[in-house]
Order: sequence, then C-alpha cells, then structure tokens
Amino acid sequence: MKLAALSLIVPDYDIGITFFCDTLGFDLIEDIPQGHKRWVTVSAPGSPVRIVLARAENDRQRAAIGDQGAGRVWLFLDTDDFARDHARLLAKGIVFEEEPRTETYGTVAVFRDPFGNRWDLIQKAARPGRRAQPARANG
Repeated sequence: MKLAALSLIVPDYDIGITFFCDTLGFDLIEDIPQGHKRWVTVSAPGSPVRIVLARAENDRQRAAIGDQGAGRVWLFLDTDDFARDHARLLAKGIVFEEEPRTETYGTVAVFRDPFGNRWDLIQKAARPGRRAQPARANG
C-alpha cells in the first residue's frame, strides 16, 4: 500500500484551485463535475500524492476549514532550492510566520495558506538523521 491522496477542506473549489495552482504552482489533475459536487485533485509537480479539494458542505465542515491539523503544521512542502521557492512564495503573497531557520533535518519556515492551514516549506539536509529501515522478511 501507499498513500495516494489526502483530503483538504476548502470553502470553494475555485478558490482552492487558484491557491494551489496559481500560488503554489501545483498541477490541476482532475476537475470532474458530480452534480452539486466536484472531484478536484491537485498535486505538486512530480509528486505522486494528490490533494483532494473538498468543498465544505455544512457548518461542521466549514468550522474545520484551516483547522484540520488542530493548529499544528501538518502539511509539508519539500523543495530542492529553499531560497528560490521561499522568494517565489513571498512574491506570490504568502506570509511566513517566521524567518527561515536551519534545523538538523534541513532549512524550514512555516507559512499559512489562505484557509489557515499551517505548512512547512522545507529543504531537507543532505544527510538528515534517519533511522535505518527494519529488514523485511521474505514471503
């Protein structure tokens, strides 16, 4: 098994598409009408993981917009050039909560999307401290 997609609650499909595609540079993978709903997926270029943009349909879902991570960073955007992408996002109007910082795992800065979700823009260190994967038993 592998993670193929996750759902992100947004106030409106088109507002979500605009943010992800125009601001972050994601690709619009699918936008399929389904009556009063749409099946909308976006993905960062080259990433196999898709985000399903789910329009809030009721008060409970509207209340969850921007709080799916309960106030924590829960979305992580990897980059191979932090300075380039940080500058590009600033130029697109993204407001970072902090100055970029260097951690043992890489260079990182937190920003919020227009819905309130907290993201890490992160360039991983060349050899971050990772635990070795346990050996898998055959068959």
